[in-house]
Amino acid sequence: MSKFIDLTASDGHKFSAYVAEPAGKARGGVVIAPEIFGINAHIQSVADGYAADGFRAVAPALFDRAQRNYNTGYSQPEIQAGVAIMQKLDSAKTLLDIDAAVAEAGKGGKVGIVGYCYGGTVAWLAAARTAGLACSVPYYGGGMFNLIKEQPKVPVMCNFGETDHSPTLEQAKAIVAAHPKISAHFYPNAGHGFNCDHRASYNADAAKLARQRTNEFFHKHLG
Repeated sequence: MSKFIDLTASDGHKFSAYVAEPAGKARGGVVIAPEIFGINAHIQSVADGYAADGFRAVAPALFDRAQRNYNTGYSQPEIQAGVAIMQKLDSAKTLLDIDAAVAEAGKGGKVGIVGYCYGGTVAWLAAARTAGLACSVPYYGGGMFNLIKEQPKVPVMCNFGETDHSPTLEQAKAIVAAHPKISAHFYPNAGHGFNCDHRASYNADAAKLARQRTNEFFHKHLG
């Protein structure tokens, strides 16, 4: 079962979240930090997929602080619009929204976070600053290199595309070198957004393998 609900951050901000529940007892909770395109059909399908794997999945509408109900596609103008909205956000307040999403996902047990693109950067930040998480899986977080000094407090597994430009392969390797305790996987012939089957950059083989590894990571740390 899946639906949109309203959540409230600790500063009183009310925002939307897509919640997908497993058919039976949850084996844990997963927060899905989205790309810059909102809680669109792709992110909803990602949440539904984690629910099918037995997790209570929560995808918070992190753009609601700047523009409510943002839901768009992947054309160049839409990418530019998403970047413009992202730049209006304050990371500290975004993490308040993540706190509320973690509490909601926690109804299913231990909580992990997975994030894509912008959400990958959020997942990286959350690993260092958000209480209540058991693990974090950033996918190709474009802002992670600028946050290389963050110190994760939970196990982290990163998924990077070798042909990505945000972060570049060199930047991704620098992140891993600076944090020897995290694990990371690099996918050949995979660029930015390789997990999204709605984008031209989709790489089915890389997406399948990254998802398999992410599920194994969640099963290990969440149940």
